[in-house]
Amino acid sequence: MEFVSGYRDEFLDFAALLFGWFRKFVAERGTMGTSLEGRWRQLESQIRRLPQDPALWVLHVLPNRSVGISLGQGSEPGPGPGLGASRLLGDEPPLHLRDLSPYVSFVSLEDGEEGEEEEEEEHGARPGTEKVEPQEGGEPAPPSKKFPQEAKPAPESEVTQQEASREEGSREERPEDERAPEKRKGRKNAEAAPLHLSCLLLVTDEHGTILGIDLLMDGAQGSVGQNPGTENLAPRAYALLCHSMACPMGSGDPRKPRQLTVGDAHLHRELESLVPRLGVKLAKTPMRTWGPRPGFTFASLRARTCHVCHKHSFEVKLTPCPQCSAVLYCGEACLQADWRRCPDDVSHRFWCPRLAAFMERVGELASLPFTYTAEVTSETFNKEAFLASRGLTRGYWTQLSMLIPGPGAPRYPWGSTSSLSCLLNGSWQDYYTWRGLSLDSPMAVLLTYPLTVYYVITHLVPQSFPELNIQNKQSLKIHVVEAGKEFDLVMVFWELLVLLPHVALELQFVGDSLPPESDQQHFTMQRDGPEVSVRPGSGVSARFNSGTKEKGGRRDLQIRVSARPYHLLQGPKPDLVIGFNSGFGLKDTWLSSLPRLQSLRVPAFFTESSEYGCVMDDQTMAVATGGGTSSPQPNPFRSPFRLRAADNCMPWYCNAFIFHLVYKPPQGGTVRSAPGPAPRPPTPAAPPVPARRRRGEKKAARGPRRRR
Repeated sequence: MEFVSGYRDEFLDFAALLFGWFRKFVAERGTMGTSLEGRWRQLESQIRRLPQDPALWVLHVLPNRSVGISLGQGSEPGPGPGLGASRLLGDEPPLHLRDLSPYVSFVSLEDGEEGEEEEEEEHGARPGTEKVEPQEGGEPAPPSKKFPQEAKPAPESEVTQQEASREEGSREERPEDERAPEKRKGRKNAEAAPLHLSCLLLVTDEHGTILGIDLLMDGAQGSVGQNPGTENLAPRAYALLCHSMACPMGSGDPRKPRQLTVGDAHLHRELESLVPRLGVKLAKTPMRTWGPRPGFTFASLRARTCHVCHKHSFEVKLTPCPQCSAVLYCGEACLQADWRRCPDDVSHRFWCPRLAAFMERVGELASLPFTYTAEVTSETFNKEAFLASRGLTRGYWTQLSMLIPGPGAPRYPWGSTSSLSCLLNGSWQDYYTWRGLSLDSPMAVLLTYPLTVYYVITHLVPQSFPELNIQNKQSLKIHVVEAGKEFDLVMVFWELLVLLPHVALELQFVGDSLPPESDQQHFTMQRDGPEVSVRPGSGVSARFNSGTKEKGGRRDLQIRVSARPYHLLQGPKPDLVIGFNSGFGLKDTWLSSLPRLQSLRVPAFFTESSEYGCVMDDQTMAVATGGGTSSPQPNPFRSPFRLRAADNCMPWYCNAFIFHLVYKPPQGGTVRSAPGPAPRPPTPAAPPVPARRRRGEKKAARGPRRRR
């Protein structure tokens, strides 16, 4: 079994969903062109019988005249493989936005602009949409980066079968046919012309749920200065509306809207005679002043997929395994294939009872004191809508979602400091009470990182390593290994100055995922002073006003950055090592970093987003060092936001579980056995449907399987 629900970049998952639906839509649209009249009448008849959605639906027409997309070959010299479709959406380890930066860049198509804007995909989707509608175009723009030929329908009003077949073959042809130089410098010749997504048709409801998408691509040259021309869009828009009702991309069953509004006057007139045939009321006038309202967001809720064939829920009906209720399958064939997978320790037969035990933690992990607990721990949690409804669309909150960052730096948003008279009892309830925070505040989503560090120092290290007497130390040097998102949220670690006011702390963030330009930087977070200043030659001094001056509480928090794998780090031995949401089996550098930790033999604590991840980490540790991990325990300071799981129903939360490394004894002694995550439940004798007998038990020395 292989799951990466807690690790994959949400933006790329979103792009995968868009393309899954778009490929299906283009194929079916082309097929209907072969017998247009009869098939359309049949589809219209089906739609008229659909239940009515009380929400208003919106057909957005979003032109793009200024930004083209350049697909390079990466930073490596020579022809190279380029950015293949299988690399982006296939069975590879989880991708992050930074992985696309060597391949994707954006070129200005406006006259007189010769420079190229090179950004990562995270920010690259925005330049083309800032001149249209910031949020409506912000998310769907990336599709043109990966499957340009798929998104290249003919400008004529009808789509033929030939277009559908061309779409099917585009994935294999794209890496060869559309490779381009890394730097285009605005040259608009036939060989180096950028791809141009001239117009985006987007169907959403009034709450932001995306229901369908269609892409109009110019030719290689592109019609930069011309209007996309909505006079030919009516049949395409009508086809998009029909498929959005019969097969909605977002959540929910097939349905038709109570009312539809259109974002273009000419297209509105063209659809006046077509939309009533579906039993849908078209607004009397086109949408003129409507824009993204304060509560309008692109919902993070996505269609789920089959664990084996990866078909989306809008293509097939998905049901969980009847025994473990953890893994989603589209039918008996995929369940049987997964049950009989070889070798045996990657089969669902082997994992089914273990996953059933993990599912028993659903209620425990959702047991949190917040007023919004029921919403954020639901399997259908819409993160973007939750944050937008509370006005949390700026600063660090955009690091946690697909919301477009607003201008301005994040500010320290919680209450004044006070003396820490006693240790917290290890719960969000105690922390919020002591800090004077309302249980309606979602600050726990950001504070999970510093509070987890605090919990490790004050509770877990004294329990597991009492000989270190860590609570009496006046200074602590902590390495945060394989850091990434934690460094993006670095300022929240200022809370450690409040939680541990009498300890001089130094946090060193280490990892090759850190920005190269931050390597060897040194930050000082000081307790008093309202300003943020830069000290030449010695890094950045971030001064925050704590509100009070405590006796003995004038110590600073030192932040150092080393943008390199941990096993290449040189320097003094730390007092403690901490890693967040580690995923040992997802990155090859762990096979070198874990032996480095084995040689240092320092207390090393790690969090994982699921019990499944803890089991995989234990296997990786055994392969890399001959050691193991301690029994994982739920982290009382885990994030309350449930993470999306595409092909399973398991509970995933940021920093959900904590364990520490159990090192192999020195002098060639026997391996100290680490307690497992849970007693092994009995393996079922048969799958939910008949299958062959199970094979032998998993060998102890077998290496970990890479998770996708």
